[in-house]
Amino acid sequence: MAPPTRIGLAGLAVMGQNLALNIAEKGFPISVYNRTTSKVDETVERAKQEGNLPLYGFHDPESFVNSIQKPRVIIMLVKAGSPVDATIKTLSAYLETGDCIIDGGNEWYENTERREKELESKGLLYLGMGVSGGEEGARNGPSLMPGGSLEAYKNIEDIVLKVAAQVPDSGPCVTYIGKGGSGNFVKMVHNGIEYGDMQLIAEAYDVLKSVGKLSNEELKEVFTEWNKGELLSFLIEITADIFGIKDDKDDGYLVDKVLDKTGMKGTGKWTVQQAAELSVAAPTIASSLDSRFLSGLKEERVEAAKVFNSGGVENTLSDQAVDKKKLIDDVRQALYAAKICSYAQGMNLIRAKSVEKGWDLKLGELARIWKGGCIIRAIFLDRIKKAYDRNPNLANLLIDPEFSKEMIERQSAWRRVVCLAIGSGISTPVCPRALLILILTGGRGCLLIWCRLKGITLELTLMKGLICLVLSILSGSNLLNPKSELRSVAIICFWLPNFIFESTRTYYVIYLVSIHGITILNLFTLVGAEIPRRTYSS
Repeated sequence: MAPPTRIGLAGLAVMGQNLALNIAEKGFPISVYNRTTSKVDETVERAKQEGNLPLYGFHDPESFVNSIQKPRVIIMLVKAGSPVDATIKTLSAYLETGDCIIDGGNEWYENTERREKELESKGLLYLGMGVSGGEEGARNGPSLMPGGSLEAYKNIEDIVLKVAAQVPDSGPCVTYIGKGGSGNFVKMVHNGIEYGDMQLIAEAYDVLKSVGKLSNEELKEVFTEWNKGELLSFLIEITADIFGIKDDKDDGYLVDKVLDKTGMKGTGKWTVQQAAELSVAAPTIASSLDSRFLSGLKEERVEAAKVFNSGGVENTLSDQAVDKKKLIDDVRQALYAAKICSYAQGMNLIRAKSVEKGWDLKLGELARIWKGGCIIRAIFLDRIKKAYDRNPNLANLLIDPEFSKEMIERQSAWRRVVCLAIGSGISTPVCPRALLILILTGGRGCLLIWCRLKGITLELTLMKGLICLVLSILSGSNLLNPKSELRSVAIICFWLPNFIFESTRTYYVIYLVSIHGITILNLFTLVGAEIPRRTYSS
């Protein structure tokens, strides 16, 4: 009879198989189980082929549980929701006091807190552990975000420290996040940041492709070069790779044949819902979610394109003569600044939830464990960590001295890119909203504070802005015309600095119109496009 294994894993889809093989490869004997027994056999065979790893398969839950040394530790990697509850019920029938269950899926944090309490009453420990890095990360080293019972974490600390991604200058990409559902919440926000990051890259690509007329070869060169500097990151790296992939079944490049339709698994939506619940502004993440919603309406967009085309609007794009080298540099600066805004919004949301729940989360430590293994790993995360190390109570990443200096240096290029995209009829819903956060954070553009100081209700100001918008439309603005007055108003208000208007009231009302105008223009550009701008799918 084989000696007891150190840990068990239930749920052998690709993520589960790869994480189990990673654990075994690091020297920890592991038992594996899956309801579909062929998955167990497949995993055992992989372990043999990949170096006779100490991995043992079981076809029934009782023998699986009994094969693990006490106190037992079992990781689950099954679909979130009721499958998790069903798996817990199956396994807990054979567990004993002091044993531990770890959920490694993308679960809603309140479900984790409920399960922790239920299992605590039975003498069992529970952790909700975010796992980032996809299939490759699970096999070679993910970023791990465990939250819940500290005692449970201590039972697996020696394992996760070796299994997680290893970054030379900062160690393993894992830390005990905090109490309750904090691990799942942090992973959820991580995914929300990822949504914003991917959509910003998609918009940068669209501006370079549609306005700059860059070929796929040129785009590959540009993104490869960007990945050597401040934009060095996993997402920029794989984007550069994508532009070089040829269609193996036909002529041309694969990127030009990807269906302009994507979906989501729910974590991005949860992130936006939590931002609303906590009154935390997260427009970059929210707009990226809107883009996915619209992207999913492929059939409706095709029909809308037919209607608009029959009305004489065949193409909303407007050619503009540009300096290609200058455009590439402007887009680089705008992309970097907007990405920082996306991360800042995520960190603000995590802080707000930490305060509400009393989790005492360390934002600098979160930035550290995201430096390797995970999808949003990027070189500037090290500087984000240092910003929070300098000031653990930093109210907003954008007001850190180093980052605020960079935002100021890049805001002119950022405005130029936004204006160029609007004037060209390109939908860029996320980049302008990130710029809005920068302006609002700076104080001059804070509509709500201004309304309170002036003794004017927010509703009245909003009404004025909407009236101006309606008047603009009634006066002859064509929302689908790239040279419409509404688009011009949007461009003027994003480009002109605040001091142009002596009257603060005038500025805010016109600025509000510009934001509404951009939202509507982006909506029409997306809805009316049979082949709209691409949205990256996770």
